[in-house]
Amino acid sequence: MSLSPYLQFSRENWRKYRDGTPLPLTETELASLRGFNESISIAEVEDIYLPLSRLLNLYVTQTQNLHAVTNQFLHQNTHKMPYIIGVSGSVAVGKSTTSRILQTVLSRWSHHPKVALVSTDGFLYPNAVLKAKGLMKRKGFPESYNREALLQFLNDLKSGKAEVTVPVYSHANYDIIDEVVRIPAPDILIIEGLNILQMPDSAEAQRIYVSDFIDFNIFVTAPTAMIKSWFLERFRSFRKHALDKPHLYFHQFSRMDEAEAIAFADGIWESINAPNLLTNILPYQCRAQLILEKGADHGIEQVYLRKL
Repeated sequence: MSLSPYLQFSRENWRKYRDGTPLPLTETELASLRGFNESISIAEVEDIYLPLSRLLNLYVTQTQNLHAVTNQFLHQNTHKMPYIIGVSGSVAVGKSTTSRILQTVLSRWSHHPKVALVSTDGFLYPNAVLKAKGLMKRKGFPESYNREALLQFLNDLKSGKAEVTVPVYSHANYDIIDEVVRIPAPDILIIEGLNILQMPDSAEAQRIYVSDFIDFNIFVTAPTAMIKSWFLERFRSFRKHALDKPHLYFHQFSRMDEAEAIAFADGIWESINAPNLLTNILPYQCRAQLILEKGADHGIEQVYLRKL
């Protein structure tokens, strides 16, 4: 007998749970949400994201009801707290696109219209700090983030702060820039990042982690070899885009010949992204409430929902 804490659904089976949920976006809107080299279709939104938005709407509603009951029990009248959804997975697996689509479809539900999206990239240490700490070749690993600032941000949200700010990471600059995004208290916050499912080891058992603040975790996955090929495709796209833009980080690679540039990207995958995936990301996949498994065309083929 195969043991698993998850219920497994094919795309065909999962689509049944849309249950009449209306399609809240157009093809034009969807085009603006796609990432590099991704070809997600309206059909996939209908089959995967509309049932998921319906499920999350039910979870948010029940959490709001629980908050009201707790207020009644404690004889207090505190405002409802933001519901936090985590989206995790490897570099280049498409978690940012998943997050943007979820933000859009969830914001169309009438009783939680304010849906904010934050990437943990904004909490990376600036490159100057990473260089000083000897961590440039560990960028994306847990130690390359300002964990205290990230935890303070989440704590402020869950404490009902009226507005929070988030530092801005520029993929064009490959660094933190001198800007912040201001977020008025949302109904839902989607936080997207590599390591947000991570738990403390036995030596850090009393420490608070990002996962302690998240109400519902989603993990986006695919076979590792497939993710690597998407990473290399994305590198090619970034390199091509930066060809005549010397101010962009990827412009330096446009001066290399194709083989040299791809060899460099392959080295980055093998020395940084793959070890981070195998050590700090994949081992925590089993902590997600929902897993979205992709196939070769970036399409989601299987959905795994944790049993209650």
